[in-house]
Amino acid sequence: MKQFATITVIGRDKTGVIARVTNFLFEQKANIEALEEQVTRGQFSMTLQASWKTAQFDVPAVENGLAGLAKSLGMEIKLRFTEPDRRQRMAILVTKETHCFEVLMASFRKGALRRAEPSVVVGNRADLEPLARKHKLPFVHVPWNERAEAEAKLIQILDEHRIDFVVLARFMKILSPNVVWRFKNKIINIHPSLLPSFPGAQAYRQAYEHGVKIIGVTAHFVSMHLDEGPIIAQACFRTRPDMSLKEIVAAGQRLEAATLLKAVKLYLAKRLDVYWGTVKQV
Repeated sequence: MKQFATITVIGRDKTGVIARVTNFLFEQKANIEALEEQVTRGQFSMTLQASWKTAQFDVPAVENGLAGLAKSLGMEIKLRFTEPDRRQRMAILVTKETHCFEVLMASFRKGALRRAEPSVVVGNRADLEPLARKHKLPFVHVPWNERAEAEAKLIQILDEHRIDFVVLARFMKILSPNVVWRFKNKIINIHPSLLPSFPGAQAYRQAYEHGVKIIGVTAHFVSMHLDEGPIIAQACFRTRPDMSLKEIVAAGQRLEAATLLKAVKLYLAKRLDVYWGTVKQV
């Protein structure tokens, strides 16, 4: 048996960070399964997946060693355990639309998402708080007036609830690299178009005004670039010449909920592998 963990390192860029972290893990008998790093405007971000043979995994030594490294480097280093057989703790981010959230909750009630555990609902508005309480889930309202402050609060909430992955159930705010790098390929979004066409908030209106004959939705992992993350699933429907924008939106929302649910199921089934920015089903 193996023990798995994800380690994130974030801070101002400096030389030797990768070497110091990987050398420490080597000394702790870790096997590095995957590593991805990037520097954006002087900000260093790294996500590393490691595994240990259970008998060789000294948890206090790893935790204390990483804490010492973080202090020495002046960076944030976080360790999250990712036991393969444990139910994945899920955070759901919402704004005011209910259709995606309702479908996820219905699937939980039916036992269709047994590998996940809904743990907290976070909204940049308070509209869905009664609905979250109805499903016996804690709801936290985080106003998005200042993004840096809001994201700091969001990260605190995700840490407190030991969240493994995040679902954006029509969450209408853009997440910065500060959040995305902490949950690399663990934030699932649904977008109301067949990406890469019609990115942004008014996708249905853009499609309607362009007179397209096929309209779709895209579930994707969130990346640092708006609506450009690796695509997990897509679906579409044909439009009629007499369809109004309101009818198109209604049809699209039904498809959004179904496609987001499909993406979450694929993620939980561990059938997704991201390779050079493209999702492969395995």
